[in-house]
Amino acid sequence: MHAAGTFTVAAFDPTDLTPTPAIGTGLAVGVSTMTKQFTGEVSGRSATLFTAAFDQARGVGTYLAMESFEGTLGDRAGTVNFAHSATTLGDGGRAGDYFVIVPGSGTGDLAGITGSGGIAIDADGTHRIWFDYELPG
Repeated sequence: MHAAGTFTVAAFDPTDLTPTPAIGTGLAVGVSTMTKQFTGEVSGRSATLFTAAFDQARGVGTYLAMESFEGTLGDRAGTVNFAHSATTLGDGGRAGDYFVIVPGSGTGDLAGITGSGGIAIDADGTHRIWFDYELPG
């Protein structure tokens, strides 16, 4: 099955959490929390733990995110966790994209869900998400 939609970041809140022991690198590691709103075949909200080493001025870095989603994929309602990461290259390009649905995390109509998906950002700033998934039965 496939479900696609768009999302907006409703909140992005940096935390004071930092890795210990502190190790100085060219890019500091930071942890933030995010809230997102989804519309389309993917509809609902998520709470996200977001970790990144990123240079805002150059647009270069890598992020890792774990999301807890509540809503619908297609006509199936429930909750599920998914993880994703990517590297931005500073020229608008991305590399190393990774997206996975966490096995065993689905509830409601999404119980038993497995699969993958992806995230893309259009030139106009629209954030897109899609899930390619299977459900038992």
